[in-house]
Amino acid sequence: MTVLVTGAAGFIGMHTVRALLDRGEQVVGIDNLNAYYDPALKRARLAELEGRNGFLFERIDFADRAAMAAFDARHPAIDRIVHLGAQAGVRYSLQEPFDYANANLIGHLVMLEMARGRMEARAGRPALKHLVYASSSSVYGANREIPFSVEDRVDRPVSFYGATKKANEVMTYSYASLYGIPATGLRFFTVYGPWGRPDMSPWLFTERILRGEPIQVFNHGRMRRDFTYIDDIVAGVLAALDRPPAGTDGAPPCVLYNLGNHEPVALLDYIRVIETACGRAAELDMKPMQAGDVVETYADIAASTRDLGYRPATSIEDGIPRFVDWFKRYHRASARP
Repeated sequence: MTVLVTGAAGFIGMHTVRALLDRGEQVVGIDNLNAYYDPALKRARLAELEGRNGFLFERIDFADRAAMAAFDARHPAIDRIVHLGAQAGVRYSLQEPFDYANANLIGHLVMLEMARGRMEARAGRPALKHLVYASSSSVYGANREIPFSVEDRVDRPVSFYGATKKANEVMTYSYASLYGIPATGLRFFTVYGPWGRPDMSPWLFTERILRGEPIQVFNHGRMRRDFTYIDDIVAGVLAALDRPPAGTDGAPPCVLYNLGNHEPVALLDYIRVIETACGRAAELDMKPMQAGDVVETYADIAASTRDLGYRPATSIEDGIPRFVDWFKRYHRASARP
C-alpha cells in the first residue's frame, strides 16, 4: 500500500518521505513548489529523493479541488495520508493572509474530503487507515500556562497562521466525528536541521553571521524557544502514523500531540551555539517584540511519550553544528557553475 505525503518538497516533508522510503514504504509526494522561498531549495530537496525505489512525485496544489480529484483517481493504492503541506510562517501571515486561507483552510478541507472519500474500501482500493496532519505550536498563542499542553485552551492565537492551524484541528475533529476518519494532529515546535527553511532563524542567523552582517534579535533577546531537531520530529511523525486512534467512550478517532524537545532555550544562548558552530561572533541588532510573536514556547510531551514512545534526543549543541555544516556544504554546491 502507499503513503501520500503532501508538502514533499518542504523541510519536514522531504525528511519524512526519506524516512518512509528507508523503511520500505511506497510513497507518493505532492507539492506545488511555490515561491514563498526560493524554489531552488525545494527542487534540491526533491533531487535527494528522486530515483529512490518506491517514490513518485507530482507537482500539484493540494488546494486545487479538480487537480486533487484527478490525482485521487490515479492513485487507488493510497491507504495513509501524511498532510504536511501548508503555507508556513507567522510573520508572512500578517502580510498575505489570503495565501493562508487558500492553502491552510481550503487546502486542508480538500484533504479532509479526500480522506472522507477513502473511508470505505472499494474494488482495487483499500480503506483509509489514518490521516496524520501538521499543526503548530502557534495555536497556543500567548498561553501563560507553561509547558504547553494539548489539554490547554487554544482559542486565542496571536497570529493568523496560528488561527489557521487551530481551524485545521477543529475541521478535522468535525470530519472525524461525522465520518469516523482516524486522524492525528501534530503540533510541531520550532523545527530545525539540515535542509531547513530560509525564513527561520537558524538559516537567517547562520547566513548573516558568516557574512559578517548583524542579526535582528527581537524582544531584546528576552525569548525562549523549544527548538526541535528534524530527526526527532520525523521519528514522532512515523510513530504517530503507525498508531491510528480508535476513539473510545463515544469520542471520535481524533487526537492531538505535541512534538517538541521539552527543553526551551534562551534566545541569546541559542545564538551563542550558532556563533560557536560558525566560528565567529554575531553582531546583535536588538529589536522590540514583533506582532504575532510570543515570548516562550515549551512543549509538554507527556502524552506523545506515553502513546507514541516519542523521546527527542538531540540538543541544540548537537543539532545546530549539523545544520551549520549542511548550510556551508549546500551553499558551496549551489555556487558551482
